[in-house]
Amino acid sequence: MSSASPRTVTVSTTDSRYDILIGGGLIGSASTWSGLPTTHHGVIVSNPVVDMLHGEALAVAIAPLHRHVSRVLLPDGEAFKTWESLNLVFDHLLARGCDRKTVLYALGGGVVGDMTGFAAACYMRGVPFVQVPTTLLAQVDSSVGGKTAINHPLGKNMIGAFYQPLRVVCDLDTLGTLPARELSAGLAEVIKYGPIADMAFLDWIEARLPALRALDRDALAHAVQRSCEIKAEVVGKDERESGLRAILNFGHTFGHAIEAGLGYGAWLHGEAVGCGLVLGAALSAELGLVPPALVERLERVVQAAGLPVRAPVMAGSRWLELMRVDKKAEAGEIRFVVIDPPGRAALRPAPDALVLRVIQRYTATA
Repeated sequence: MSSASPRTVTVSTTDSRYDILIGGGLIGSASTWSGLPTTHHGVIVSNPVVDMLHGEALAVAIAPLHRHVSRVLLPDGEAFKTWESLNLVFDHLLARGCDRKTVLYALGGGVVGDMTGFAAACYMRGVPFVQVPTTLLAQVDSSVGGKTAINHPLGKNMIGAFYQPLRVVCDLDTLGTLPARELSAGLAEVIKYGPIADMAFLDWIEARLPALRALDRDALAHAVQRSCEIKAEVVGKDERESGLRAILNFGHTFGHAIEAGLGYGAWLHGEAVGCGLVLGAALSAELGLVPPALVERLERVVQAAGLPVRAPVMAGSRWLELMRVDKKAEAGEIRFVVIDPPGRAALRPAPDALVLRVIQRYTATA
């Protein structure tokens, strides 16, 4: 796809409106950055791996917008999505006298994007930022919609803010540098959109998984575009997750418990979500909302994407403890995103015994 004609998806919320640009060669294209603020400081937030691959190209591309462009590099990985890492951004900004017009650029995956957005929301009570996601997971999910956060040992993404970017730039060329495991992790968030919003999209994903895993440009462009369209529609109706937006967390209650229970980084976020999709579908079937055949189908699709479909061994009491910290819980009652019916989703409570039965059925055995 030519960088001259990127696909565009627009996100409109009560207080903001911005574009998601999707295409190849976007980072190096001057038109990508047209219309963004011209300011004294532009600060790229990244990690050493991504910076080595794409940092200089982005710095050169945004140089016409800013008198000074600097970079701050954060430790790589979910385990470093912490206050300590966040303070590295604040230290950099304060040491350089960055003012409230400074623009932050989040160059990296979901961890970098979430922390940069949270830093932007907090610094001087809010400075503008741009998302430049370099992983499939970030392009189809975490970079869109303004959810920013860091982790706490007791729960994932529990400390954060809703804060929308000025623009999201999904340069498909960056996906060519992803390890296969990271690409598969991103596919979990793509698959998610089918059972909760668009069963025809699930059909498309199932048929094109080999092409997606082989980095076929047209397949990736459509997967990113359709995922962003669905998320943009939901975010536009419920920016602050007061109701509808919670459906985007299908599989995440289980997935976040896996991440926190094993220690952040043991499983990639997308791997935990992939397993969570199977558990969420199985819970939906147990509640009588979908046929067992859909659970079997989703398990096949998740496995074909290169993702785990069996949960790690963890005490039932630990599962419940971690899920009660989930942001969808109310008064200690765990609420799950369920498929109801296929192509739509709802938020429902479920008895602990039923949840544990589903987990036990899908737990890995030695």
